Amino acid sequence: MVKNYQIPCRKAFTDTLLELAQKDRDIIALTSDARGSVTLEQFAKELPDQFVEVGIAEQNLVGIGAGLAVCGKKPFVCGPACFLSARSLEQVKVDVAYSNTNVKIIAVSGGVSYGPLGSTHHALHDLAVMRAIPNLTIVFPCDVHQTRKLTETLTQFPGPVYVRMGRGAVADVYPENDVPLTVGRANILLDGKDIAIIATGEMVRPALDAGLILKKQGIKARIIDMHTIKPLDQEAVLQAACDTGNLITVEEHSIYGGLGSAVAEVVTQNYPVRMRILGIPDEPAITGDPAQVFKYYQLTAEDIAAAALAMLD
Repeated sequence: MVKNYQIPCRKAFTDTLLELAQKDRDIIALTSDARGSVTLEQFAKELPDQFVEVGIAEQNLVGIGAGLAVCGKKPFVCGPACFLSARSLEQVKVDVAYSNTNVKIIAVSGGVSYGPLGSTHHALHDLAVMRAIPNLTIVFPCDVHQTRKLTETLTQFPGPVYVRMGRGAVADVYPENDVPLTVGRANILLDGKDIAIIATGEMVRPALDAGLILKKQGIKARIIDMHTIKPLDQEAVLQAACDTGNLITVEEHSIYGGLGSAVAEVVTQNYPVRMRILGIPDEPAITGDPAQVFKYYQLTAEDIAAAALAMLD
């Protein structure tokens, strides 16, 4: 039985980054008055010479990170997803991606993590804009164990990467010591040939739970953790399309331009099948805590299972 971890992915990231940075002085953590949001307080306390605080200046944050990368450092630029994917977008596009600098952009509190603060603090567009920027790898980890493994991988992974994670603690998807993670290669959590549910980030756990609900009803659903959205694992997508003929994508993002769009681009051009995209519709998302938002937009495990049953009806 997989246990539930009681810390958020952002804390798993900073704890792991601190352990790695204590052994590698080239690792630098940068933030924009967000050390609390990112949980970088301990890192700043223990490794002040490897920590950069720029204040509320997200554009400078990304630019400084790019400069450090050019000097041979391994910068991890950390801040709220809503700001890094909007206010700093030009710097991400030019200083990081176009210049192909070795910057890791760690966007925390993504999706509707800041739900009570409303649409200004939602990050439901970041996949759409980041996917359109060349040279940028995009990874959304689903639980603390995958986040730890990803952080270790990123210290040796060359080039620009955008990583998004949430704010609250999430239920585990993987056992602590058994996390398969290859950037660009999806993981199959449950196999089946009736329908495939492809999810990313912290929507993977609800998708997996939906698969378990369907299993009790005799429906064999293939549940895919698409942690890397760019480059997308096209082979896994097309195999799922070929084997099941029914695809559902699930994401904490707008229904436009995100995981669903990426999957649709593959299947419509290679193997068209029935498909449904579950996410946030084209409207300012409601204000409320994440659980309320997910329930309102029918993104719970029960809702995902119901969508699958409706597609198979």
